[in-house]
Amino acid sequence: MHNRGYIHRDLKPENILMGLDESASTLFLIDYGLAKLWKQKNGEHIPIKEGKSLTGTARYASAFTHKGIEQSRRDDLEGAGYVLLYLLMGELPWQGLKAKTKEEKYRQIKESKLNITL
Repeated sequence: MHNRGYIHRDLKPENILMGLDESASTLFLIDYGLAKLWKQKNGEHIPIKEGKSLTGTARYASAFTHKGIEQSRRDDLEGAGYVLLYLLMGELPWQGLKAKTKEEKYRQIKESKLNITL
């Protein structure tokens, strides 16, 4: 996907499938509704912007995404890392946080991610 110039922007267990039978070693990504080109027609990376709203699933979004920085391949890889940690551990450190609003919950998730060492 990245080699074709796209970023997924919503990697989570529900969007990652494993093949069956002869495709059992193949990983499939689904739900490209939030996908975006990262490479411009001239081959350069899209410009970095700040102040962007959260795109994707907060639980698996990168720290940069929470900070409002334009997403890139780096953010897909960080999200994939969170998916792997979730599959390995059964939960992520920021799951189960209590908040009165969605914005407060997202702020708590962001703070948790910023305060851990990858």
